[in-house]
Amino acid sequence: MMHATGGINKNLPHQRGEYMRSGFLIALVALAAIASVTLAVAQEKVAAPTKPSLYDRLGGLYPISAVVDDFIDRVYANATLNANPDIAKARSEVRKPGLKVQLANQVCMVTGGPCKYTGKGMKEAHADFHITQKEWDALLVDFRASLDKFKVPSGEQQELVTIVESTKPDIVVRGTGKE
Repeated sequence: MMHATGGINKNLPHQRGEYMRSGFLIALVALAAIASVTLAVAQEKVAAPTKPSLYDRLGGLYPISAVVDDFIDRVYANATLNANPDIAKARSEVRKPGLKVQLANQVCMVTGGPCKYTGKGMKEAHADFHITQKEWDALLVDFRASLDKFKVPSGEQQELVTIVESTKPDIVVRGTGKE
């Protein structure tokens, strides 16, 4: 029955039921639409998981610092590196703990961690050392030994070695034809 204002009289029993059923149907359709969009978004997130950063896969700053600490100790004791008088001279000028902090920050940063490396660029930092290919190779042996000691998985080791290798053109100057 029409109300005096021309609308539906919601107080009449049969019209009120139709009105409520149509409202319920609209709410049900809206709820189904929301649920399907939510499900699609959730499935996208499940279908495309992101790989954790190398920093996270290494376990964060503490494990990185442990590897760096061991590595620097090895480098300081390495006879091949110590035979280079320019490196030996720098050892008396650079404090070992500071080098460990700088290197840990650098590794943290380049592997996707929150640290900031504030040291010199690789070329500038190593310019006066006149590092040879033989010395570079000795350094990599020490680096791999430290990674092995802490049981860094092979995939992560390869990623780290690739990062270190990317610095070689700025570090090695003798034995490469660049001297």
